[in-house]
Amino acid sequence: MASGNLFILAAPSGAGKSSLIKALLERHQDRSMQVSVSHTTRQPRPGEQDAVHYHFVAKSEFEQLIKQDAFFEWAEVFGNYYGTSKQAIADTLERGIDVFLDIDWQGARQVKALMPQTITVFIAPPSRAELLRRLQSRGQDSEAVIADRMNKARAEISHYNEFDYVVVNDDFDRALGEIEALVISQRLQQPKQAIRHADLFAELLKED
Repeated sequence: MASGNLFILAAPSGAGKSSLIKALLERHQDRSMQVSVSHTTRQPRPGEQDAVHYHFVAKSEFEQLIKQDAFFEWAEVFGNYYGTSKQAIADTLERGIDVFLDIDWQGARQVKALMPQTITVFIAPPSRAELLRRLQSRGQDSEAVIADRMNKARAEISHYNEFDYVVVNDDFDRALGEIEALVISQRLQQPKQAIRHADLFAELLKED
């Protein structure tokens, strides 16, 4: 039985999901958790590195991997493919490491169907006005792209009720604390603790 927990964090673009995940990993630098490095066909953004932020591949290579059933889940978003390696997830969980999947509601639905024990978290913005402000403040996208993202955000948010937990990212520190509490609570479940501390309980229960 895998002792790591699989978390899905989904949100509309601009809700602060990536920043929250980054901050959580900075708080826990003991290698007990990590973000899954997905494959994608989109072009790298400034500062992104191959095999660190994503595995950047050509569309033809991605489609070949689909045929090989190599992905745990995959989807097409904004004209680009995104997918998560089955084997990479399984290997990481077996080592007792918590894994975060940064995917949309479609991917969450696929993963949850295959692994019902997956913990799903939806991160919502505090308002549409704030979401628009965050998208514009990035300075990376044209007005047409931002308008498209705002339209897609409504569709994404309409699926919030399919998730186990909802965190509203109004105050960043509070939202971060809520996500951290979810992660810790899952780690403390008896079946997980029994695996992590098997030697401890064997010693505690040993007859004199």
